[in-house]
Amino acid sequence: MIRRTAAAAMLALLVAGCGGGSAVSDLGTVVKGAKGSNVRVELRSGQRFSLAVADNPSVGDNWDLVAVPDPKVASFISEEHKRTGDGVGAGGTTYFVFNSKRPGTIEIRLRDCWRCGQATTPPNEESRQQSGEAVFAVTVK
Repeated sequence: MIRRTAAAAMLALLVAGCGGGSAVSDLGTVVKGAKGSNVRVELRSGQRFSLAVADNPSVGDNWDLVAVPDPKVASFISEEHKRTGDGVGAGGTTYFVFNSKRPGTIEIRLRDCWRCGQATTPPNEESRQQSGEAVFAVTVK
């Protein structure tokens, strides 16, 4: 009986510690970008970092990682979403979380395909105009 109670208590603590369904609690060094931006990032080997872009899925934002970068330089961990409010239509931030590995330089491209749904290309002219990329030049030293 004591073992079951202890196991249940441990499970409750683990679930409570995850907070908001986030898979990763440590975002590391956060680097902000936006549609049309080119951002340079310098990191040490072994450093966790996140590329952050403002989003609002309720208006059609849909950010994704264009291609996974060379895992020898930086390994992709996860994509995390944090809302800034509880109201209907509240926006937030999407974080693409990585660990820097070995010295080198890579380019990481994040794309916002505005109102594309499941498609990977904008369906109309308005969507093409509102869509865009944030580009990060990452150097690991």
